[in-house]
Amino acid sequence: MFPPPEHDNIGFHIVNPGSAKPFSAVAVKMTPDLVAWISNAGQFFPWWTWKCVEVADGVLDLNLGRTVSTGQKGQDGETRSRYRHVDNVADEILSKYRAALGDVTKDDIFHFVYGQLHDTAYRAKYAADLKKMLPHIETPISREWFDMVVAAGSELTALHVEYEDVEAYPLDVQIKQGCSEDDREMWHLTKVKWAKCKGPETGKSVNDVTKTFYNTKLTITGFPEDSEDYLLGSGSVPAWIIDLYQVKKDKASGIVRDPNDWGQTRCIIPVTLWM
Repeated sequence: MFPPPEHDNIGFHIVNPGSAKPFSAVAVKMTPDLVAWISNAGQFFPWWTWKCVEVADGVLDLNLGRTVSTGQKGQDGETRSRYRHVDNVADEILSKYRAALGDVTKDDIFHFVYGQLHDTAYRAKYAADLKKMLPHIETPISREWFDMVVAAGSELTALHVEYEDVEAYPLDVQIKQGCSEDDREMWHLTKVKWAKCKGPETGKSVNDVTKTFYNTKLTITGFPEDSEDYLLGSGSVPAWIIDLYQVKKDKASGIVRDPNDWGQTRCIIPVTLWM
């Protein structure tokens, strides 16, 4: 899937059947951690495969050690440094979709599958099956529905793969009066926490999912209320960030995980804006 570094690829990782975690899927452009989201083992489905082009015995390989490309970049049949680009959407599947929908491409089918895997109606309908087996995607009978899901899947793929390059969500980073953003200690954290508010139904104290306390000097507000509804494994993206970015000691080993040691702690702020 990923031979030498110059051979790119995109695919999606899904939670394995039988996992204690809810079904999830996320697109990546590098070798994934197959136990992402602490979800037991997962599976990765690459968009294409790089297959080594064998050189016949007794033939001198003049391109050995060189980056030589032939064919159209990113398309089926492209050859790059002795590896051939092979689309993982089978020709039989393409023929089946074209018979049902008309002129579609393998790229359309990949985006349709990824969009379908994120459709809440699909996940609800097949919730029991997704706990026991890999997803089954039915051939769509409506071209309008197909095109709509393809568009959503294409946007989601681009967003998930290139999330660091998208425009940051306009959150409000508030610095306590009298503090300077040039003070390195102002960016030091122990644990990011949700603010609290009264639940509208019970009146009890609950997390205010629109506001976090980065530390005693810095507050981040403006999170969309529905950001808690989009789950990666067993938790939302904000929940994963809050759990990850805290000073935490492992009880068994005594090892302290301190995100302040990972580099410039100020970089954590863009992470919250991207999420």
